[in-house]
Amino acid sequence: MATVPTGWGKHHILSVLVENKAGVLARVAGLFARRGFNIFSLAVAPTDDERFSRITIVVDVEANTVDQITKQLNKLVNVVQISELDPADSVERELLLATVQAEPAERGQVIELVQIFEGRILAVGHDVLTVSLEGAPGKIDDFEELLRHYGIVKLQRTGRVALPKLVRRPQPRAVRAS
Repeated sequence: MATVPTGWGKHHILSVLVENKAGVLARVAGLFARRGFNIFSLAVAPTDDERFSRITIVVDVEANTVDQITKQLNKLVNVVQISELDPADSVERELLLATVQAEPAERGQVIELVQIFEGRILAVGHDVLTVSLEGAPGKIDDFEELLRHYGIVKLQRTGRVALPKLVRRPQPRAVRAS
């Protein structure tokens, strides 16, 4: 399956459908801890069917290790389905919240940067701004890097969430009768 190269290695995105029950996330995370696999990003929330939750896990491992992780996850009782998402065939999003230094002389530049990236200003202080941005992980990385120039006071990013891209069926061409 495809991977996303990073400075750490290769990211693999696992989408794990689980029963929405107490302790399931702990068992999944515990499996990673026991095996010594680092979780790069983790997000979990109920699906449209309240009986299930979807866990999106980004791991930084080689391809053969992903197969091993998948086999181990499949052994857990409350795991319903596991898919590895190909970044080229999926839609990924993250959320960034940051409090950034914004002295009066530079405030306009920070505001312009937020507007260019289509982010939002959530709070304004005397010499700081709290901003948010939702988008693809690369966009979030670029925005964070540019904010660092002004001085990040606090930063929080959500775990990555992802779904497969929709497959669109080609529309039949209209045929004219002669």
